[in-house]
Amino acid sequence: MTATAGWSALLKREWIPLLVALVGGVLLHSMNVLMLATVLPSIVADVGGAAMVSWPTTAFLASSIVAATCTGHLTVRLGARSAFCAGALVFGIGALICAVAPTMGVVVAGRFVQGFGGGVLSAMAYVLVGRSFPEPVWPRVAALLSGAWSMAVLVGPMLGGAFATWGNWRGSFYAVTVLAALLAIVAARALPPLRAEEPGAARGIPGGRVALICLAIATMSTASVVVLPSTKAGLFMAAVLLLVTMILLDRRSKAPLFPSDAFSLGTVTGIAMWFCLLVSISYSPLSIFIPIFLQSLHGFDPLAAGYTVAGASMGWTVASLVVAGRAPRAAGRLLVAGPLAMAAGLAGGALLMSQPVLVLPAFIALVGVGIGACWGFGVQRLMGGARRGEAELAASAVATVQQSGFALGAAAAGIAATLAGFSRDLSTQDVTGAAFWVPMAFAPVALLAAVVGARLAMLAGRAGDKKPDVTKGT
Repeated sequence: MTATAGWSALLKREWIPLLVALVGGVLLHSMNVLMLATVLPSIVADVGGAAMVSWPTTAFLASSIVAATCTGHLTVRLGARSAFCAGALVFGIGALICAVAPTMGVVVAGRFVQGFGGGVLSAMAYVLVGRSFPEPVWPRVAALLSGAWSMAVLVGPMLGGAFATWGNWRGSFYAVTVLAALLAIVAARALPPLRAEEPGAARGIPGGRVALICLAIATMSTASVVVLPSTKAGLFMAAVLLLVTMILLDRRSKAPLFPSDAFSLGTVTGIAMWFCLLVSISYSPLSIFIPIFLQSLHGFDPLAAGYTVAGASMGWTVASLVVAGRAPRAAGRLLVAGPLAMAAGLAGGALLMSQPVLVLPAFIALVGVGIGACWGFGVQRLMGGARRGEAELAASAVATVQQSGFALGAAAAGIAATLAGFSRDLSTQDVTGAAFWVPMAFAPVALLAAVVGARLAMLAGRAGDKKPDVTKGT
């Protein structure tokens, strides 16, 4: 079985610049999601477009998922270092477009460009983890990348809030442009010029399957804004059907976007993709609806509600750092215990959301602790179980699965809220019903993730028993 490695294993001189670049890329991508929420009111006040207020986020998410899906092909064609640097530069160009935008339509266009660059950065981080580090340290590197998301909870609103307070929302995007350029320079010096395992496999981007992904994302986004519950449910099912169709077509392709055993129930990588998808879906309602519930039912101001929910992100980071060095047998148990903790946090939050708020933050944090306890090991198995020649496809699939899970979860949370009577006028009765049913509806998803985690632990254990006890040079 594969041996574990301590934190000191990451302190090799040649790895420090690489880690800085990878964490910087994830931080740059993630903080912009939260920064936009802070400056968006200022953008609307300046350039108008209130009716399009959800489009900048939707455009960013859609292009991020598409870019993450295509990262395996970009790695084959450009090499890992060039692809990462290109992602940083595209991200900066998108930020610059937003900074000079005269209308909301141009802001949306800039966010779409930004999202593509950010998707490449996020996915390439996992590709580079798989190619540059030995497998025993993968959970620890994944923990550092998770930490970047938690730092983004603090940095994103802080950056956006500072420029919004100064009455200069454009300055926040200019600052991001400079940061993206600096990241590209650092990455060009720090990252190894890795090529794909099979250089001769370079092919064009499969436009048909990418179009199906775009259509599925657009359908999910539409489901989040329509009013009728039946229409929401129909659009949600249509989006799922489009994604299933894309995966089936991808399995038959000679130029796949995903590993050949994507979402198989009989392989380590396939079941790990299901696991990562389910825990991502389970986590998704926190940032969407919980702040609204806290503000409506408990009188929290937006900042207090946001930082209360940020407790889940901090729980994710702390838990992932604590458990990252666990042995394979303990890691297998965490693949079950993590989703169970998420289910307990969601159920506890549902039961206590309309009650006195004293212990509610603990249940919110418990959801983050749960995903933090298992996420790195799910990622390790997804990447480590890849078939020969599919390392980049498996690594880039991590970001795709994670962001797709968040998107599916957001659409499903909207359906649950509507069915529970959640309305635009935010009446106390409607909010109370939704505050129970939205988190409670996701508890069964977390329980299903625990079942899938048990299956993953069993399959990974069998595969690990066949491997020699090596640490690949650590």
